[in-house]
Amino acid sequence: MTRIALLVSVLGVLAATPASAEHEIYYRYTVLGYVKDGAGTPRPSQSVELIRDKTGFSYLGETDAAGLFVIVARLGDESAGEGLTLRLGGARTRLTARFDPANHSDERGTRVDFEGDRVVERRTWFRSTLANFLSTTRR
Repeated sequence: MTRIALLVSVLGVLAATPASAEHEIYYRYTVLGYVKDGAGTPRPSQSVELIRDKTGFSYLGETDAAGLFVIVARLGDESAGEGLTLRLGGARTRLTARFDPANHSDERGTRVDFEGDRVVERRTWFRSTLANFLSTTRR
């Protein structure tokens, strides 16, 4: 077999092998929430930034008309417990990526709301907020 034929056959095998899909649950961590002023009025078109403290890499999001933002970060199983910083203008809060690295079926993430001068993490509201967001975007 010539070198070219060998190279073509190896490339054919590699092309047929499924690649690791980075859209899988175990490669993402979602931070979502609402931005409202002190009176509870949604603040649309606000830039929100999620920063991985370990690398300094940031992910950007923007609020919609309801004040909702959704940021999907690339965090794998090895990132459990990693520190994150969520920033909106001058307001910042520190988060910890909390999830079970062995669980590859449940979505990973947290909900954080900016309410005037307060920042409130509501981890237990994450799943319902994400489900609501996904159901409205699929319509």
